[in-house]
Amino acid sequence: MVVSEAMAGKREENLTRVLKPIHLWSLAVGLVISGNYFGWSYGFAAGGVMGLALALIPVTIFYVTFILSYSELATAIPHAGGPSAYARRAMGKFGGYLNGISCLIEFVFAPPAIALAVGGYVHALLPVIDPMVATVAAFFFFIFLNYLGMKTSATFELAVTVIALIGLVIYWGLAAPHFDMARVVTTPLLPHGFDGLMAAVPFAIWFYLAIEGGAMSAEEMVDPQHDIPKGFLSGMATLLVMAILTLFLTAGVADVDAVAAVDFPLPLALSAAYGEGSLPVLLMSGIGLFGLVASLHGIIVGYSRQTYAMARTGYLPKFLAHLDEKHHTPVWALILPGIVCLFTALTGLTDLVITIACYGSVVMYLTSLVSFFILRHKEPALHRPFKVPSLLIPIVSAVMAVFCLVSLVMASGEVLPYVVGIYALAIAYYFLHGNKHIRPFDEEFGVLDALDEEA
Repeated sequence: MVVSEAMAGKREENLTRVLKPIHLWSLAVGLVISGNYFGWSYGFAAGGVMGLALALIPVTIFYVTFILSYSELATAIPHAGGPSAYARRAMGKFGGYLNGISCLIEFVFAPPAIALAVGGYVHALLPVIDPMVATVAAFFFFIFLNYLGMKTSATFELAVTVIALIGLVIYWGLAAPHFDMARVVTTPLLPHGFDGLMAAVPFAIWFYLAIEGGAMSAEEMVDPQHDIPKGFLSGMATLLVMAILTLFLTAGVADVDAVAAVDFPLPLALSAAYGEGSLPVLLMSGIGLFGLVASLHGIIVGYSRQTYAMARTGYLPKFLAHLDEKHHTPVWALILPGIVCLFTALTGLTDLVITIACYGSVVMYLTSLVSFFILRHKEPALHRPFKVPSLLIPIVSAVMAVFCLVSLVMASGEVLPYVVGIYALAIAYYFLHGNKHIRPFDEEFGVLDALDEEA
């Protein structure tokens, strides 16, 4: 792409445009695919099979409508800050900061849960390896891989996502012959009632959590304003099919009480049909690692770009926006949040960090939707290469987002103090330091002017 003269002087602080729609599809699916391999099954304990299945309905409606609305924002404002950029343009400096922090809460607390599952899968495959050792090793390896550059990272992400998707197809094929509907349709259908259904919502969210992270690669896409919808919408369709098949086939072959208590539900489910230590179980443990790796690697890409963009804006310390001269990657934006992720993983509390990540994501979704409506009203002439055909779509999305937030509070009130504490620290930082060095709006969004000139 041709870069305007105004942007040429900033070339040293810009990311490199190398990504195409297939890469965004792989990021969107890869960021989330681990949600099929672990985490979601805790929802069986919360609400039973049908409780989790029913919780998946409003969650799916939300994500479909949200991704359509989010695609409009991402194509109109193709910025590495993603949600922080949309909210800043709509609501000003503090709104942008709050949405960026919400995104970071999601993307910094999701990787520890995934890394813990990596440790669990490795231990299930090779019992001699301690799960926590595998968890720590995974963090170090994927931070280093991201350091090597976006082209390398995106190619790797595409490869492991395809392998993980093939792995799920193999799992569905192995599970289908042993499927028993009586395991799915139990009496009572909702063993924990309506409260159990609401408690299952966070784990239904896990089937889709972090798909929006693909928007943070916007400044590294060759043609973001046309390719983002292609990558996002194809990714959403893929994830919808995956969630339905994985949930029901697992419930139909396994003891749901057993799979609800572990970080490796798919191998455990197959062990009920084929026996412990059997080839299908070992195969699923090995391939399952690719699903976890795809998400862990993809979310590290996401948190590093969000941190980099917020530091470039001035919200976070400037050194976090430093790019490596050789690989053009944000080194400290990879390392520092990675250290936070690592210490969080060492707690071993998978279900707690999943819930904290869900809180951050839902707050970010709501704030992004508010930004959507404000920008539609405030900037009707904003260039929107992709436009939601009806305002009913974001309205439905907002209603469903409120439902998700209410369910989180109802089901996970004990986690709320942790979330409030994190936000309190973040807001205190903003007023003490983070609002003193923010770059001028026009300078920060100069990249958008260049894209508009070419459109």
